[in-house]
Amino acid sequence: MADCLASAGGLSRRFLLSGAAALALTGVAACGRKDETAKAPEAPPTPAGPAEGSLEWAVQGSWRSAQDKARDAFRHPMETLRFFGLQPRMTVVEFWPGSGWYTEILAPYLAKGAGTYVAALFPEGPTADPAQAVLNAAFRTRFSSDKKLYGEPQFTVFGAESGPVTAAAGTAELCLFMRTLHGWMAAGIVEKAFSDAFVALRPGGILGIEQHRLSPEEDQDPVAANGYVQEAFVRQLAAEAGFVFVAASEINANEADTKDHPFGVDTLAPTRLTAPRGEPADPAFDRSKYEAIGESDRMTLKFRKPE
Repeated sequence: MADCLASAGGLSRRFLLSGAAALALTGVAACGRKDETAKAPEAPPTPAGPAEGSLEWAVQGSWRSAQDKARDAFRHPMETLRFFGLQPRMTVVEFWPGSGWYTEILAPYLAKGAGTYVAALFPEGPTADPAQAVLNAAFRTRFSSDKKLYGEPQFTVFGAESGPVTAAAGTAELCLFMRTLHGWMAAGIVEKAFSDAFVALRPGGILGIEQHRLSPEEDQDPVAANGYVQEAFVRQLAAEAGFVFVAASEINANEADTKDHPFGVDTLAPTRLTAPRGEPADPAFDRSKYEAIGESDRMTLKFRKPE
């Protein structure tokens, strides 16, 4: 600072005294001292992923296996569930959830949102199909084992002799039939499925259906042996049960599916049959054509129970 003051030789003593404060301030910068100013507050860190409890969080969940996530490209779970109008506080009934592909998404989402997940499993008891009994047992064990993640799912059954799928009629906001209609047609219980869902839903509740789609020019097999069902037939079943059609989506369409496979829809992923069901796999079967197709062409339909 002394060098800087000396360089102002032509200034009067009065100016120097009266301007001492100003020179002291300006001299700091002029003589090369660092200007110490307050630092701006740092921005909060950007979240690493979707908000916990969101549908995006549930779909991207670390608890889902890489194999299951790979199927999202064909099943589009987030877009499908949004199309059906899923909300976090809903009571949702999924009919025949199988091994729980959708349950992995639905149960955590509903648990975080104070909703309720209800699994209407395969029929149980002395006459139950052994393979279905194994799936039921594994399902119950898996989704009862982690209450922090899955909450407390409710378990019921659906079949030819089953009762209501919810503890009280008219309490569910959403029922889901996910690629199950052909199995119920083969078992002769497809009308009962629509009727049971209608009873379970509150007025205004939604029935969401995803199903392998038969071409409209093809004849509908009453038992849907190849796994494909006409959209018009599904709409008819829903109407007969009392439902009102709301909308259809092409979310799960697949134009590459020719629907003429040797072992029906189960020739495709994820089942990948190489021989008729119940027979040993054929190691010589060329799967390249079917792997290129991916999963089936599917209709995605939304129905409503009238108010």
